[in-house]
This record gives sequence, structure tokens and C-alpha cells, in this order.
Amino acid sequence: MSGETNLEVLLKSMKPVLRGGEFVFLTTRRSLLEAVPLEPLGLFHEEEGLTLILPREKADAAGLSYSAVFRMLTLSVHSSLEAVGFLAAITNRLAARGISVNPVSAYFHDHLFVPSARAEESLAVLAGFARGDSAPV
Repeated sequence: MSGETNLEVLLKSMKPVLRGGEFVFLTTRRSLLEAVPLEPLGLFHEEEGLTLILPREKADAAGLSYSAVFRMLTLSVHSSLEAVGFLAAITNRLAARGISVNPVSAYFHDHLFVPSARAEESLAVLAGFARGDSAPV
């Protein structure tokens, strides 16, 4: 199951799904073993520390600070990790509306973290791809 690589097929068949809850990105000097009980949705090791993507309520409960709150959109198409231009097309369309996006690619799907206040707007913009809209919504 290597996923789809054809850009046109990806853009027309993706169905963005707005997931429940809010998420935050934060950095910590905690070890991976200390971070595991927080049940991070994602993590990445950087020189400066461990970046965690956590449900907002878990970060709040642990007393961890963050600077922004996001909602997660999952692009419900099995995109290949080798697909060319998929995220570029999507992030360009959102950028044209002034919407920041933090994409995370996993094995089966791409996930976009957009500012909470602009989540519904982002969903509408992305739905335009399936309709074949050629210009930003």
C-alpha cells in the first residue's frame, strides 16, 4: 500500500475532515520517557528540545506552556510519501487566504494544523479542490 502519487487525483479525491478538539505545539527538555504519559499525537526531536503535539487539555493539565492553539484537518486520501506537489498546492491555497498551516505527513494521510479560529474557513477552502475550484475560495 504505497498510496496515491497523481496530484490531480489526490486533489480531487481528498476529503478534508475537521477533527474534534484543539491541539498545541510545544517544546520541552523532558525525556521521551517523561513525555510518553502525555500521549502526544506527534513528536519530533530537535537540537533545542523535544517538540510535542498535544491535545490542549493534556498540555494544560501538565502545566505546559504554548503560544498558539490549532485544530487538525485530516486529508482523507491515502497519499504516497513520495507524492510531489500535494502539500504545496494545499498550503499555497491556504496562504492565499492568509491562513498559516503546520502540515504533518504520516504513513496513510496528511494532517494540517490550522489556527483554531480559522478551522471552518480552512475546511471550506480545501473542499474547493474536490469541486475543481482553480482559484482561492
